[in-house]
Amino acid sequence: MITFICYDRCSTCKKAQKWLDARGIKYRKRPIKEESPTAKELLSWIKKSGKDARKFFNTSGILYRGMGLSSRVKEMTDREIADLLATDGMLVKRPLLVTEKNVLVGFKEAEWAENVS
Repeated sequence: MITFICYDRCSTCKKAQKWLDARGIKYRKRPIKEESPTAKELLSWIKKSGKDARKFFNTSGILYRGMGLSSRVKEMTDREIADLLATDGMLVKRPLLVTEKNVLVGFKEAEWAENVS
């Protein structure tokens, strides 16, 4: 089962959900604010995605900027990043799409079309 991790007030998440629905793709919706990912989940998703752990940060978010993370994350390990991201779901870039084979970070239509059936 595909898990769609989103924030309902996010316009990109709304666009991604419309994309999924228009294609009849079945998924479980998980609100990121109410069901924040755990550090263990994040670590496994980072590995599964093949992306740099820093790509999982919502860099345009108020919390990220308020905490001054742009300079701090450069020196952090994947474990430290996962632990920090797990403290508040609003730090995590969204939407996330967790499939059997991959984890997609953010909504890029071409990437989703290539990885989701």
